[in-house]
Order: sequence, then structure tokens, then C-alpha cells
Amino acid sequence: MKSNTRDILTNKMWNKISSFLPKERGRCARPAKPNRLMVEGMLWKMRTGAPWRDLPKKFGPWQSVYTRFSRWSHQGFFDQIFEVVQDSLELDDLSLDSSTVKVHKHGNGARKKREIRK
Repeated sequence: MKSNTRDILTNKMWNKISSFLPKERGRCARPAKPNRLMVEGMLWKMRTGAPWRDLPKKFGPWQSVYTRFSRWSHQGFFDQIFEVVQDSLELDDLSLDSSTVKVHKHGNGARKKREIRK
């Protein structure tokens, strides 16, 4: 798959995680979709929080992406990938802005409703 600026994964990121994924195997009827396309679809879904059914057509049928996501999750592939990615994180560039961190009203000192006693 050709990488462009709208992709979620850079070629460098893909090269780091691709070896942990199973080989692409297709059924007799049709070849399997490329792993990179499937991972891009999974990341798009996680990043947007949209339902699986809203996955853009460029990633293929949403059922295919979901099935592979579910299978890989149960087989522990994502745990392995997260360990590798976590080891290479550079936290020097990490920044949190308090204006983007929302606190629930009860965690912010708001008054709680009292029960009415009879």
C-alpha cells in the first residue's frame, strides 16, 4: 500500500510493527486484504470512536476489518505491538494542556444533591 500524508501510520511505524502481525493468507476464492490496510482501518476506528459500520470504504468492508481486529485481539498481537512501541516512546515531546482535560462535575467540587427526608 502506498503511504500518503493522510495515512495514520508512517512507513517507519509500519516497518516496526509489521513483523509482529501474521502473514496475509487468503481463502481460495479471493486474496486477503493487506495487513497495513486493515491496521489503518482499525486505527481510524479507534481514533474517531465511530461505529465499525461507519468505516470509510477505502479500508474495505467493515466486517473484514472488524473480524481481523477481533481475531488479532484474542491472539494477543496488539499486546506484543504495544510493548515494542512503548519501549521506543520519547516522552520529551509529550505535553498535556489542562484546558483539554475535562473533569466530571463531581470531581470538580460541585455540590451533590441531598436526599429529601420525610
